[in-house]
Amino acid sequence: MPEEMFDVVNEENEVIGQERRSVVHRTGAWHRGIHVCLFLPDGRMLIQTRSKSRHASPSTLDCSVSEHVKAGEEYDAASQRGMQEELGLDGIPVTPVITFKMRYGENDNEICRLYQGRLDDPSRVRFDPVEVESVSYASMEELQRWREEGARPFSRWFEQMLLWLAEKPTEVEIMEQHGEFGQ
Repeated sequence: MPEEMFDVVNEENEVIGQERRSVVHRTGAWHRGIHVCLFLPDGRMLIQTRSKSRHASPSTLDCSVSEHVKAGEEYDAASQRGMQEELGLDGIPVTPVITFKMRYGENDNEICRLYQGRLDDPSRVRFDPVEVESVSYASMEELQRWREEGARPFSRWFEQMLLWLAEKPTEVEIMEQHGEFGQ
């Protein structure tokens, strides 16, 4: 299977080229990603435990979906593709909350858009076991408590997003506000 291609962007989020995934992560080129937080009607968020075979942050808690944006793809399309690929979900409307810049790790520089949506029927979730170890549901209060207590391992980006939501110092650098987070 051919290696994924990403748009390479400058720090203002303007496309300046395209490159293979491995080159982007080897050189630290800025590229795009999306995150989706899906909420049940009772306010709990679908969280995933990333597969232990994942290169980045294996076996850690993550928001509902985290995905790279492919070359030539728009953020909105990547959010829909990510929900389908990771959770088997189609047709879930999501709305953008913020676009932000963050250094995800060594040579991993991303400009991401965070989305939120509502999952009325959790029985529809059919996660991909190659990418996702398991899914569960937690309130924002539980997630913040786990983060503060160090009770569960979080992906670096999810922890930084939770810090932003708690209005604590974070590495999330807001580039654009699209809406308010929450239901």
